[in-house]
Amino acid sequence: MDGNGRWAKKRGLPRQAGHKVGAETFRTIATYCKDIGVKYFTVYAFSTENWKRPPEEVGALMELFRRYLKEAAETMYERGVAVRVLGDLSPLPQDILDLIRETDRIADSLGPDAATASLCINYGGRDEIKNAVRALAKEVESGEKRAADITEDDIAHHLYTAHMPDPDLIIRPSGEIRTSNFLLWQSAYAEYYFTPVLWPDFKTSDMDAAIEAFNQRNRRFGGV
Repeated sequence: MDGNGRWAKKRGLPRQAGHKVGAETFRTIATYCKDIGVKYFTVYAFSTENWKRPPEEVGALMELFRRYLKEAAETMYERGVAVRVLGDLSPLPQDILDLIRETDRIADSLGPDAATASLCINYGGRDEIKNAVRALAKEVESGEKRAADITEDDIAHHLYTAHMPDPDLIIRPSGEIRTSNFLLWQSAYAEYYFTPVLWPDFKTSDMDAAIEAFNQRNRRFGGV
């Protein structure tokens, strides 16, 4: 969800205002994706590097997460969308962790067929892979697994996204053309779509354009 700060700056507003509008965009696009049959919609909300931002901006983002998670807990049954939070959650405030546990409980009750909207918070692709490797190393140390027997599926099983398939399409708004440490393992064969539209300005029509572009791709997965 890139471009919130630039969107606010262009309007002479504090960066926090951009994040607030960006959160509204997330609600809109997540609901739209569910309505058109997209089962998994995942957004990069807060990276492991974002703690370096000014404390007031980090605080404002945490408050947005609180509000959204509370709203999600109240509306998940009505909307039929399971909300998940992915990332290293250990540094998050306790009240946010409590809210995540509650949304997890409700998401579990919706069952495996529900559409899923995931927020990546304190997430980094390299950090995720490192943690997966550490978990596998412990299994090897305990004798539960032999190093020579480790497969790609074993690694995927230890990622935050173990409960969902790899992404088909990754959309990067705001004119940036890089992956920025997002779903590094999972995106091996994802199609990328880059757009200059800042995230707060991202509309359902922009999602339609991304999907249309995706539908024009010839996905060979290494074949011919």
